[in-house]
Amino acid sequence: MLKLQYTENSLFMEQVTLSLEALIAQRVMLAVRCGQSLHVQPGRASFLLPIGVEGLTQLEAALQLEQSGHISITPVDAEYVEISLQGTWIAQSAEAEEGAFITAASDRSEFYIYKLWQATQATVSYLA
Repeated sequence: MLKLQYTENSLFMEQVTLSLEALIAQRVMLAVRCGQSLHVQPGRASFLLPIGVEGLTQLEAALQLEQSGHISITPVDAEYVEISLQGTWIAQSAEAEEGAFITAASDRSEFYIYKLWQATQATVSYLA
C-alpha cells in the first residue's frame, strides 16, 4: 500500500506493509488515546508529476495491464500530468486539509508510483 501524508506545506509518500484495516485500527486507537476525533472516508487523491520524469511510460504500461480504474494519469498541461488514486482519507475532520490518504494497487503500479514520486522529490530538493 501507499500512504500519502498531506501536510500544510507538502506531500510525503511512503510504502507501507500493513493492511488498510490494521492501519486504520492504529489511527483509531491513537485518536482515542489522544482524545481527538477521527474521520475516515473513501475518496480520491492526486499529485502532479513532470511529463518528462523517467519511468512514467512504465507506469502507464502497468496501469493498462491492470485495467482497474483505481489509478489514472491525466495530462494537466505541456509540463505536468496528474496521478489520481482511489483510496481512503483519514483526517481529524471531513473538512481537514491535512491528513493521510491510503491506497492499494498492484505491487508493480505502487513501485512505479513511489519511484516516480521519489525521483521528483530529489529534483525538488536539489533545486531548493
